[in-house]
Amino acid sequence: MIEDELHELIEKVRRRGCEWQTTEVKAAHRGYPERLYDTISAFSNQNDGGVMLFGLDERNQFEKVGVYDAQTLQKKVMEYCEQMTPVVRPVFTVWDEEGKVFVSAEIPPLDVAERPCFRTAQGRLKGSYKRVGDADKPMTEYEVYSYEAFRKRYRDDIRPAKGVTPDMLNQDLLEIYQARMRSERPNLARVTEQQQYELNGVTQGGKITLAALLLFGLFPQSFYPRLYISATRIPGMEMGVTDLFGNRFSDSKRIEGTIPEMLQKALDFVRNNMHVSTGIDPLTGKRIDIPQYPMDAVREAVLNALVHRDYSIHTESKPIQLNMYEDRMEIINPGGLYGRLTIDQLGYIQPDTRNPIIVTAMEIMDETENRYSGIPTIRNAMAQRKLPEPLFVDTTGEFKVILYHSLKTIETVSTIGKTPASIHAMDEKQLLEFCHIPRTRSEIISYLNIGSGQYALRRYLDPLLKQGLIRMTIPEKPRSHSQKYVTVEDPFGCRKG
Repeated sequence: MIEDELHELIEKVRRRGCEWQTTEVKAAHRGYPERLYDTISAFSNQNDGGVMLFGLDERNQFEKVGVYDAQTLQKKVMEYCEQMTPVVRPVFTVWDEEGKVFVSAEIPPLDVAERPCFRTAQGRLKGSYKRVGDADKPMTEYEVYSYEAFRKRYRDDIRPAKGVTPDMLNQDLLEIYQARMRSERPNLARVTEQQQYELNGVTQGGKITLAALLLFGLFPQSFYPRLYISATRIPGMEMGVTDLFGNRFSDSKRIEGTIPEMLQKALDFVRNNMHVSTGIDPLTGKRIDIPQYPMDAVREAVLNALVHRDYSIHTESKPIQLNMYEDRMEIINPGGLYGRLTIDQLGYIQPDTRNPIIVTAMEIMDETENRYSGIPTIRNAMAQRKLPEPLFVDTTGEFKVILYHSLKTIETVSTIGKTPASIHAMDEKQLLEFCHIPRTRSEIISYLNIGSGQYALRRYLDPLLKQGLIRMTIPEKPRSHSQKYVTVEDPFGCRKG
């Protein structure tokens, strides 16, 4: 950050009258702030990092008060940063305005493989924080675990399934799988059957794995009763709405079995609970059935939930949810995106794989074409039917796919979880104001509160880019991970156009 950018940030905070996801304000005019550990940890643990801004008094409408001693303040912040694990290296900027000095400390994001950043004295579980809006919140035990699982490459899909013996597996299916694996990997034929089981993830240390139980088990839910799909048809647009007879669900089913069986039963549930209209094939002139949802998209969404969900002990009590509302369908699986993958990258880069044995087995058993085609298939299937783009929503605890079945919902896709006031506030003028400071895609999506990055770009950014009201900071590399967007201004400080 250069001095001019620090000055712009100061004015931005005062104009907006608040802190936000990547900015924390501290006064520091009467001494040195305490409890910076929480913010340092939270900023380090989010993809965009953050800035601590010293010299504004939040309690007095962000009055410019300056800092007590800029040099000593920087040393104090550095002391806090050195008490973190891993040690944080902030970047300082100093701005002098009318005898008052302001200081910023930029906290860089840690690589996912190094997270969570925590206060060493408190330990990983108690000293790890995340940023939620303008607040620093303690991470849950699961959130800490999710980072550790990626860093240490925990393999929950091949953990031993307690109490499961070989006779509790469908031996015919298992043999088909083994035969196909030997066909795909000829070297397997040179080792013993037991060694093949170990190499293919059927056993681990001689014990039947969770993956084997979920793929070939006679009844997996007898051992893990919550690893099922909870499928419901809701007679409205929100959970809790009832029909004329007071029923909260038009249909409800607990879908159990192996992963392939649950996939098929879930598709049957969707077919039975969606409307099918009749149209005319323009090529043949024959009548055809047109389902509300393209089944290719539904299949991939459910399949992704089954093979990519978190199967750790932290989430084994949580089923996958398939909820059909009047206007949309939601498929929710426990566990957010795995590893370094972000919402913006879905379907465009090769992701880290949480459950490689399950994914490979489903490919070998011809249930999937390849492990990276699911998201593009969903997008393409919706586009071919001229339906709204699918929404993907990621939190640390769950991942959600939302499919709308009507064009009428295109303009309301971005309103999930928003009040009417916030919807109206999301206009071009405010986005232009927000982008006075160069913003990343993630910052813009967070500001708009939209789960789908691609939808945000298409709906809000693209028109402003075409009008020349917003420009890319790296126009020669439009898809650069370092790309930012900034409002175009003339020499007099007014937006062009």
